[in-house]
Amino acid sequence: MRTRTSASVAAVAGLLALPLALTGCSAFGVGDDGGDDGKVTLTFQSLAYQDTTIAATQEIVDAWNEANPDVQVELVQGSWDNVHDQLVTQFQGGTAPDIIHDESADIMGFAEQGYLADLSDYLSDDTKSAVSDDIWGTVTASDGSIVAAPTLLQSYVVFANTDAFADAGVELPTGDSLAWDDFQALAGQVAGDGFGLGWGLQQPTAAVMNLSLGFDGTYFDGDAINVGANELAVPERIHAMAYEDGSLDPVSLTQSGSDVLPGFFDGKYPMYVAGNYIAQQITESAPEGFNWAVLPPLAGTAGAVQAANPQTMSVAAESEHVEESAAFIDFFMQADHQAALAQGDWLIPSSTAARDLVAEQTAGENGWDAILASGEGLSAAPFQSAVNYPQWKDQYATPALQQYLADEITAEQLTTQLTDGWNSLG
Repeated sequence: MRTRTSASVAAVAGLLALPLALTGCSAFGVGDDGGDDGKVTLTFQSLAYQDTTIAATQEIVDAWNEANPDVQVELVQGSWDNVHDQLVTQFQGGTAPDIIHDESADIMGFAEQGYLADLSDYLSDDTKSAVSDDIWGTVTASDGSIVAAPTLLQSYVVFANTDAFADAGVELPTGDSLAWDDFQALAGQVAGDGFGLGWGLQQPTAAVMNLSLGFDGTYFDGDAINVGANELAVPERIHAMAYEDGSLDPVSLTQSGSDVLPGFFDGKYPMYVAGNYIAQQITESAPEGFNWAVLPPLAGTAGAVQAANPQTMSVAAESEHVEESAAFIDFFMQADHQAALAQGDWLIPSSTAARDLVAEQTAGENGWDAILASGEGLSAAPFQSAVNYPQWKDQYATPALQQYLADEITAEQLTTQLTDGWNSLG
């Protein structure tokens, strides 16, 4: 089994010894003044779920609390599974945490409704200059206010079983990118008597939307939807691999990424597509002697471009301590903190300094060179600014894409469902 480099282990080993218990409560409000002593307590709802990242988050909070005895941060655990609905309830009920962990595609609707504080005047110049303008664009509202700090980025990457490639007599591709045509051809070459690729697309919308940018598939122009050839390029190619050339297992399209992972381990699928965070599960769960690599970033007609949908740190507008909350976010954004979090989740830091630190600490091994390279093509996408995107994604896009990838509807019917669904929300 491939493991972290010793440098990478050193960067996170200290985190794993920390206690993982988090303070939890079913309802909590914005920070209070903590009584007559003048101390401020801020609530920070974190969505970290892998043990390594939970530990890294806890260490950052502990370091802040030690250095700032008068402004304490209380960590509470949230979940990616229900964060949107939970925030709706919290904002409407006046019980939102001071500091909110989420992602850019989910928060912009809340920002337009006035629920998130403008951090423009609070974040330091160091924090602002460490992140590209394009990434800042994903957390900037229509009025120009910065409603979050972007932290970690996910890309979709192709994992390869290197022994399966060797057995098939197929060389691992190299270079700065992997064209979709070559990717599809590879899946056929390594398939043998089975399938060359497993891809867990039980929840397909994020992957399709993010990867479509590589074909100039934007889906939205402001609040108007457009589903044309560019937008359909990714789902049509996936569909063709499953139902035309047979290189992609159609059953895997109905499963989660974690469900498909055992098939990658046992050689059923020489290739496996997933978010780069799956690398953490591979290092923890792969059988002894399993050898793997991350292939170059997928490239469409527009290049190796994917949508940048960073995890975010925001402050509730109703918080009584916006300045103190923003100061903690500044602390959270420091390069060494972001590098530790990134290595815990195998995600890409938004800041250049943190990416350089991850590259140095990992020496680019265990797939980190390709994972970090995939971050170079991350760009803001129009869907992230579409106010009703979260609702459209859940109610219309996901079920429509599920039907299409199950070969139950045509591409034309997919287009109609996506378009009519969006227009019904107008």
